[in-house]
Amino acid sequence: MKKYFSLIAVCLAMCLLPAGCAESPAGTGNSTQHVEQQTASSEAETKDSQSEAAANAAETEKTADADASEAPAVYFTSDISAEGLVRIYEALGWTPEGRVAVKISTGEPPASNYLRPELIGDLVKKVDGTIVECNTAYGGSRASSAMHRQVAEDHGFTKIADFDLMDEEGEVEWPMTGGTRLDRVIVGSHAENYSDWVILSHFKGHAMAGFGGAIKNVGIGISSPSGKVYVHTAGTKTSGSIWYSDQDAWLEALAEMVSGFSSHVGKEHIIYINVMNRLSVDCDCDGHPAEPDIHDIGILASTDPVALDQACVDLIYQAEGNASLVKRMESLHAVHTLEHAEEIGLGSRTYELVSIDD
Repeated sequence: MKKYFSLIAVCLAMCLLPAGCAESPAGTGNSTQHVEQQTASSEAETKDSQSEAAANAAETEKTADADASEAPAVYFTSDISAEGLVRIYEALGWTPEGRVAVKISTGEPPASNYLRPELIGDLVKKVDGTIVECNTAYGGSRASSAMHRQVAEDHGFTKIADFDLMDEEGEVEWPMTGGTRLDRVIVGSHAENYSDWVILSHFKGHAMAGFGGAIKNVGIGISSPSGKVYVHTAGTKTSGSIWYSDQDAWLEALAEMVSGFSSHVGKEHIIYINVMNRLSVDCDCDGHPAEPDIHDIGILASTDPVALDQACVDLIYQAEGNASLVKRMESLHAVHTLEHAEEIGLGSRTYELVSIDD
C-alpha cells in the first residue's frame, strides 16, 4: 500500500512539473509586454513634453515680439532749431483738445542755460499755448511772483506768449496713489485751468537729482513752493529746507509726483519734449552753470516721460566728453528715479528710438 501511494505521488509530481514549466514563459511574456507598454508610454510623454516646450518657446518669442512692438516710441532729431522742434512735435501725432500749458523753466539769472524764446516760440504759437511756471522754494530771483515775472520778461518769454505763474494765487492738492513716499501732489492752483500739457524741458545735469529732464520739469517745476519741499523731503514736510538726507527716497518722491500729476490730468493729455543742448552738469536753476563738456545732441520727444528721460541718459553715456556729467548722475544714483518710475507704472525704460532725420 505504501508503494502504491508513493507511486501516485511520483505520478502527480511528474504531471505538475510541465504545468509549472509552462507557466514561466507565459509570465515572461506578460512582463515583456508590460515593459513595451511602459516604453511606449514614456515615448509619448517625451513627445508631449517636447511639444509643450516648443509651444512655450513659441509663446515666449511671440510675447517678446509683442513687447518690442509695444515699446513706446521716442522720436529724435539732431536739428536743434525752431523748425526741428516743430517737426518733432508733429511726429508725435498729438492734438490738444483744450487750453494748452507749455511748461518750461524760465531759468535763473544771470547766465543759466534755459531754452531760448527764439527756439521755442514757433512751437508755443503752433499749440496756442500759455507758458507756465511756479515760484521756487530755495530763494534766488524767482522765489516771489513779482521777481519771477521780471525774469520771464527779461528772458524774453512774455514776448512770445502769455505767461502764467500757476501758484500766484495759491495751490491745490491732487491725490497720489500707488506710491511709497507721497499720498498727494501739491501744485499751483492755476494748473486746474489747463486740460493739455506740453512738457518742454532742457535736459542737463542737476546738483540734487543727477540729471534734469521731463520728470524733473514736472515733479519739481509744476509743484508749488510747499509742494517742492514736500517732494524734496520725500513727503515728510511742506516747509523749511529742501535738503534731505535720504537720496533714494526723494528720487522716488520725484517720480511719484509725476505719476500723481499724470493720473489727474490723463496721460493722453500730456506730451514730453527734451532738448539736449548746452549739456552742463548744472541745472537751469543755477545762474552760473559750468560750461558743457559734451557737444549738443538733439531733440527728443515721447508720450512716455520715463522712456524719454531714459533715452536721453543713454545718449549721454554714448557721447564723447561725458565724464563729468556721468559722474554727477552716478554719484547721486540718478537712474533710481527711472527705476522707481517704471516700478509704479509711470512709464517704460524700454523704448524704440525713431529718427525723423531719415
